[in-house]
Amino acid sequence: MRWGARYAGVVAGAMAGWLAGCGEGGTRTAPVADGALRDALFATDAGPVAGDARPVGGDGGPSVPDAGPPDAAPDASPIAPDASPPDAASPPDAASPPDGASPDAAPPDAAPSVPDGGPPTAASCFDDAFENPSPIGPDYDQFQPVVGRHCRGTNHQDIRDVERVVFLGDSVTVGTPPTPAPQFYRSLLAERLAARFRLPPPAALWKEVNLIDGTALVPDDGTYASCARYGARTDDFLEDGDMILRCFPEAERHRRTLVVITMGGNDVSSITRAGIEGRPLDEIWQQTREFVEKMRDAIRWFREPGRFPNGVFVVFANMFEFTDGTGDVQACPAAGLAGFGAAWEDPQALADMVIWANEQFLSIAVETGSDMIFMLESFCGHGFNANDPSAPCYRGPGTETWFDLTCIHPNPTGHVAIADLFLSVIED
Repeated sequence: MRWGARYAGVVAGAMAGWLAGCGEGGTRTAPVADGALRDALFATDAGPVAGDARPVGGDGGPSVPDAGPPDAAPDASPIAPDASPPDAASPPDAASPPDGASPDAAPPDAAPSVPDGGPPTAASCFDDAFENPSPIGPDYDQFQPVVGRHCRGTNHQDIRDVERVVFLGDSVTVGTPPTPAPQFYRSLLAERLAARFRLPPPAALWKEVNLIDGTALVPDDGTYASCARYGARTDDFLEDGDMILRCFPEAERHRRTLVVITMGGNDVSSITRAGIEGRPLDEIWQQTREFVEKMRDAIRWFREPGRFPNGVFVVFANMFEFTDGTGDVQACPAAGLAGFGAAWEDPQALADMVIWANEQFLSIAVETGSDMIFMLESFCGHGFNANDPSAPCYRGPGTETWFDLTCIHPNPTGHVAIADLFLSVIED
């Protein structure tokens, strides 16, 4: 996708220390309570990448060392027997989510729509999204994804007849104050999915967050489960945290399941910190490859033949940032609390890693027949430089910010936008 001239070199600056909030990447501990919440959210030694970036190369891809990431092997069959993308089905009438907050209320530029005349590509979806023409960004089309006409993500699955909904991931999925729990994206999305698939609505306590351990207050509501956790990284899926095995006991795998995921920001924070500490680039590239492969292994786990005899669907997000492609973390009023100040000696190397990782997330969706939402692209222009006409992702005057006072988490409008992104892909 070609949409951020300076974005390639500064995206990692924003995804550096700021995603280490909520214990993300550092000690990986959760906020504890009111007064301590702010300090815990910003507990990090990481800092932004400084300076303007150099171009990432003629094809928009990263410059990788000799032991660089291999091409993805699109040799896997779809996740579910009926996962080939059919024409979009019209959903049943949906009840409105609580508190008057509906994903339908997302700002009209959450993602552009492609006019009639053929299927969109990832690049064409965002050709006209921003005011400033900009040639560099993640190149998703190299993997030939099927992109939904809504341009909110891919369209590799026919998601229907869902019986259980499971949320995995990090603090974006758990939800963070000051956004009220009924307005977390998982709360909004669960209500809409209840209407779409004629499921019982989620219990109020399931929507709440336990600030002591950074998880849902009631992780399992029968129909809905949330195994997301503050500070989670991709190694928590199947290794350190064993997130997947805990959330998918064998007794539940007979139910036709929808899995919704946000993950990867804390892994980016970890590689950023490694660069600030002066570790060799080849070691950090290896760490980047490893976290991407852990994501790939996690998604592959769901499509193991016979594991979900009645079908499973997976939809996950790529990784967003709050500076609108400028790298100006100080635009967020609370950025000083995070201690932004350290920088990589070679900021372009970090940018290459982040762009490559985002591209590989899309390759995982293609390989496994799962789907990825364009969260990065949709949020760019809604950060703390939204009113900067020179920003690569500038969308025009009066554009609303979708991040909260922590700088790194979505505000209620941002949560609505994320719910809208997931819902569009699920319904298509």
